[in-house]
Amino acid sequence: MNQAFVNQFILSFQEKIESLKNEDRAAWSKAYMKNQFNFLGLQAAERRSITKTFLQENTITNLQTVETIVITLWQLPYREYQYAAVEILAFYKKQWTKETITLIEHCLTTKSWWDSVDHVIIECVGSYFKLFNHQTISITSKWNKSSNIWLQRASILFQKSYKKNTDTAILESYIVYLSGSKEFFVQKAIGWALREYARTNETWVKEFVNNHTLSSLSKREALKRIAS
Repeated sequence: MNQAFVNQFILSFQEKIESLKNEDRAAWSKAYMKNQFNFLGLQAAERRSITKTFLQENTITNLQTVETIVITLWQLPYREYQYAAVEILAFYKKQWTKETITLIEHCLTTKSWWDSVDHVIIECVGSYFKLFNHQTISITSKWNKSSNIWLQRASILFQKSYKKNTDTAILESYIVYLSGSKEFFVQKAIGWALREYARTNETWVKEFVNNHTLSSLSKREALKRIAS
């Protein structure tokens, strides 16, 4: 790994991103996130476009460098850097190895809130288990039984984009295990996962909801787009 390249990459990326700082939008975003994080105030589409262009202009040649950049960005104070780190990791998914799950877990469990966690799930977690399917049960079952609510949320939502390839046995088992959780973000995840799968198999979701005890929030979210 070339540390000089990493340092220059981070510095140049910071200069690019921070030149577009919007104080009003930053204040709104900070308030929206319950004042937990500081923001630069970039819109999501704007940040994604800048990040993609920057990566096209500054090619990273090995996975170790990618991982170092991701970890470095994760340590920076503005929330947009965590979002960009996720997008950078996802951009280089063709270089991932099965050990990449360690970095993914770090992103799920560090500076955690629904925004970063869901971004990691959508951009990285689902893709990882498609690439390394043999890892799915051992890792997601550990997450499901973890005391960490964000890993629990990831275990429920990692199949969100799988559609007809969803393993309903896993989905059912993981939801049932956490159905009694009092955590808002876990209850919400259960409802969201079921609502998304209803786009593929509405009948299965209806039967699941009817045959299991779920929180009112989970049930409401699950059936939100299903005609009664």
